[in-house]
Amino acid sequence: MLRRRLNRLCGGDEKRVDSRTIYVGHRQCPPTEAFIPPKFCDNRIVSSKYTVWNFLPKNLFEQFRRIANFYFLIIFLVQVIVDTPTSPVTSGLPLFFVITVTAIKQGYEDWLRHKADKEVNKYPVMVLENGRRVPKESEKIKVGDVVEVKEDETFPCDLILLQSSRDDDTCFVTTASLDGESNHKTHYTVPDTDKDLESLSATIECEQPQPDLYKFNGRMHIYKSDQEPFVRSLGPENLLLKGATLKNTEKICGVAVYTGMETKMALNYQGKSQKRSAVEKSINGFLLVYLCILISKALVCTALKYWWQSKEGQDEPWYNHKTQKERDTNRFLKMFTDFLSFMVLFNFIIPVSMYVTVEMQKFLGSFFITWDKDFFDPEIQEGALVNTSDLNEELGQVEYVFTDKTGTLTQNNMEFISCCIDGFQYKNHDSCSELDGFCVTDGPVSKLQQKAGREKEELFLRALCLCHTVQVKEPGPDEQTEVDGLDHPLTQPQEQRGFIASSPDEVALVKGAMKYGFTFLGLESRTMKIKNRQNDIESYELLHVLNFDPVRRRMSVIVRNKKGETLLFCKGADSSIFPRVKQEEVECIRTHVERNATDGYRTLCVAYKQLSAEEFAETEAQLQEARLALQDRDEKLTAVYNLVETDMSLIGATAVEDRLQEEAAETMEALQGAGMKVWVLTGDKMETAKSTCYACRLFQRGTELLELTVRTLEDGRCGREERLHELLLDYHKKAVQDAPPVKPGVTRGWATANQEYGFIIDGATLSLVLNPTDASASRYKNLFLQICQNCCAVLCCRMAPLQKAQIVKMVKNSKGSPITLSIGDGANDVSMILEAHVGIGIKGKEGRQAVRNSDYAIPKVKHLKKLLLAHGHLYYVRIAHLVQYFFYKNLCFILPQFLYQFFCGYSQQPLYDAAYLTMYNICFTSMPILAFSLLEQHICIEVLMDNAALYREIAKNAMLRWWPFLSWTIQGVFQGLMFFFGVRFLFSNPALQDNGQVFGNWSYGTIVFTVLVFTVTLKLALDTRHWTWINHFVIWGSLAFYVFFSFFWGGIIWPFLKQQRLYFVFANMLSSVSAWLVIILLILLSLLPDILLLIFRKPKSHARQLSEDSLFHADRRLLRSHRYPTST
Repeated sequence: MLRRRLNRLCGGDEKRVDSRTIYVGHRQCPPTEAFIPPKFCDNRIVSSKYTVWNFLPKNLFEQFRRIANFYFLIIFLVQVIVDTPTSPVTSGLPLFFVITVTAIKQGYEDWLRHKADKEVNKYPVMVLENGRRVPKESEKIKVGDVVEVKEDETFPCDLILLQSSRDDDTCFVTTASLDGESNHKTHYTVPDTDKDLESLSATIECEQPQPDLYKFNGRMHIYKSDQEPFVRSLGPENLLLKGATLKNTEKICGVAVYTGMETKMALNYQGKSQKRSAVEKSINGFLLVYLCILISKALVCTALKYWWQSKEGQDEPWYNHKTQKERDTNRFLKMFTDFLSFMVLFNFIIPVSMYVTVEMQKFLGSFFITWDKDFFDPEIQEGALVNTSDLNEELGQVEYVFTDKTGTLTQNNMEFISCCIDGFQYKNHDSCSELDGFCVTDGPVSKLQQKAGREKEELFLRALCLCHTVQVKEPGPDEQTEVDGLDHPLTQPQEQRGFIASSPDEVALVKGAMKYGFTFLGLESRTMKIKNRQNDIESYELLHVLNFDPVRRRMSVIVRNKKGETLLFCKGADSSIFPRVKQEEVECIRTHVERNATDGYRTLCVAYKQLSAEEFAETEAQLQEARLALQDRDEKLTAVYNLVETDMSLIGATAVEDRLQEEAAETMEALQGAGMKVWVLTGDKMETAKSTCYACRLFQRGTELLELTVRTLEDGRCGREERLHELLLDYHKKAVQDAPPVKPGVTRGWATANQEYGFIIDGATLSLVLNPTDASASRYKNLFLQICQNCCAVLCCRMAPLQKAQIVKMVKNSKGSPITLSIGDGANDVSMILEAHVGIGIKGKEGRQAVRNSDYAIPKVKHLKKLLLAHGHLYYVRIAHLVQYFFYKNLCFILPQFLYQFFCGYSQQPLYDAAYLTMYNICFTSMPILAFSLLEQHICIEVLMDNAALYREIAKNAMLRWWPFLSWTIQGVFQGLMFFFGVRFLFSNPALQDNGQVFGNWSYGTIVFTVLVFTVTLKLALDTRHWTWINHFVIWGSLAFYVFFSFFWGGIIWPFLKQQRLYFVFANMLSSVSAWLVIILLILLSLLPDILLLIFRKPKSHARQLSEDSLFHADRRLLRSHRYPTST
């Protein structure tokens, strides 16, 4: 007692550093010990980012971390502090607009989070205090409180189950809001707890909060008067997670162990790392170029100003004498001030509003994916989901697709096909199967075979009925009556019994056993009941479940029958079972397993072992010790599992079919036609995965497969490392050195004379490649990568989740930094989804963890075709045009201002009025390009879908490379020169008005600005291929607004302006016929190259491409008729 108290005071021994102690009901345990109230966080959920008090400073700080915003803030401050030629309003107002719009958007999103938090935190709950049920708000729950939850209510925090209304001390929950699994999961109360919770005296020691939903280690010390305290282990089966819902149970009571932001749900909803698109990187590169242009302009004008003023009489002309203060100012300080003034004057070359336009384009554009009716799946009544809109354009740049197999390429809808017992294969229908050179007719097990005796058959079927974690849905009264009165096991109501399990293949196996006469009736009070072929009920006491995990790749149950015999039934992958059974039993089963795997079926081997009383007692003691461990519990349990799962007897194997997803083959073929490399990363065995690759057309009949697996490494007489090096060099010579160079734009097809290669590697060999033991073998990875990049498709089988992420990371960081996409449907795909540039989740049957961690989610893999070839293509083209257009129009805007300095003595005199400077990017030219970037379809969606090769035209960031950027820049320079010097030519005529008066400098700038606005807007109209009423409205509406604003701004004397530079300037300008003529002529001349290009450019006809594509697919279909046969 004393030692325990000292441990608590001093923080515990080394093994308890990472654990916490919880007092159930806040009662001291035992009464003789001092009660030390622990401090834990409350039950408030806070997903919001801001509060009322910190929103302004925190949001501003985050926004000014962006380089462009910070740059304009500096410019604004310079305008305020230094005497600059333009008003601080010209840069302050656009900056204020951008900051305000972004702050409103982020504030609204955070308000929604606050609203959701409040709804959760104010949720009413019932807490047991001193024998009374006290209603409280959810946020007021503390660790140690005993909480009562009723049926269909969600758990307000993470609870340890203490009491259930069910007789068998279990409860059922659904965790759909956590991982998407809608099946009922069984949870158990802690054994030996008092029914009267008021008298319960106990403490719980458990691990500190961690996000893994499926792991929990702890132990409960239960104190009873006049007895030594006893300890019970706690695991995931005792933990009820916040967010899960109670089902089929009237009510439960549990003690809170994790609350608020320490619950597993809260820890799982923390933000993912930010992904940046290639477009953002291009924008930053272009910004640096324009920043250099800006600085160069300012330096040139500053240097020329002082060179010009160095001439006699120019520094201080007779009409502009300097003040004494100006004469006394330090020359270098004056030069620096002038440099800053020129920077301010030309700063509009950097488009501040481009960022907010890009953000709006991404945000609004993402709705087109959500609204697309083609993505709606009637089976699940859901469509596509966009979790992040920052990567829309990345969908048009994908070079590598990494896909899971089960549930992604296949349906994950398992159907029992056949089984093999003692070397005999049995199918549901009459068929022929070869066995030892003879042909025998397979039928139901009830038709006994010569070699497979009744005892073996029934043992195998009992194993299928007992070795699982399947639950039977609560039957209705009608169904129950029929089931109990059955004379034949294959009647209709039993065939339709409802089963739920964490894995669909478990349900398939139980249903398969049902077809052969053995029916699983359910689990009640740790007793499993099955009905055999004679309609007799057999009962087995469930002693232990040795859970499945991806490392062991098997699961087992230990049961006891009525005779008192203790049996262990085990099922798992052949690679996991074969080494643990008697080797003489393996060969007769291996043939069937390999043949079924080659046909594309998922195979499992079934084994059993009878445990003696001594073996079971020893195993139970080891399991109890391992389950009580707080540190390394999983490792200790695995060691015990491995120890007991040895020297088993192999009974047989099963074959379950997982059919291909709808249009999976066509989708994979389209992606390859678009120039993408498809890699299949799966945990399945090689033969099954290879068959799926053939069915999906990733491998063709003529494809030569380069295999790098454990089997090929053991073929040679040398060691594994030497054999690996030898094979890599051989494959590198075949696929890389001897392969002819691939011409850009040439797609893989039937007519190519070049040999196509496919690459296959397994997880064990991949570990040797990625983590070589020999230091000199570091080039394995480079050889492996080069081989894979030259293959038409790559299959990685027997992969662990971490290895999937390693593969993606390796390709992502390879030469050229290709854009990668990962797609999967299960929790084991999350790591590669997070690692790739773009992560796609499938709304499948393995939960929603992949969907929750993805950037985009789609119901089926067939929707990936439209997502990439249509949406991705259009998103990229639109945003690329938006970025290039913004830089172009701002160069057109500022170049005349720069040229004007050569004619005004470098006096920093602005060419445009402050209102024009402010409104140019915000109002006059912003809406047309936003509408264009949302609605433009330079090629219609049907053509993009039918001709996958068009995707390659925009590959590798083709529209945002330096050559297109230079083209747009040259066009901007040409038009800027045309605007300035065209108007200057007009002003060479002294009399421009009917009354003989001449125009002033503000008229000069207004004419230039008018030509500018009309030219850049009409250029966008010329670039538009897909016109809608919105395009018409914003383009012609923007021009009309400019004209209206100019009349309005110059037609009224504004009292808040000290000087009104544009008073009636615009009206006077339009009164001159010469001005009208020059404006029209300059607009036409500026757009003449675009008009000529539009007229004489040969229209891009996709008809020829489509006909070639149809021919290509027709011949591919012809080849597929002679393709490697598969069952799918």
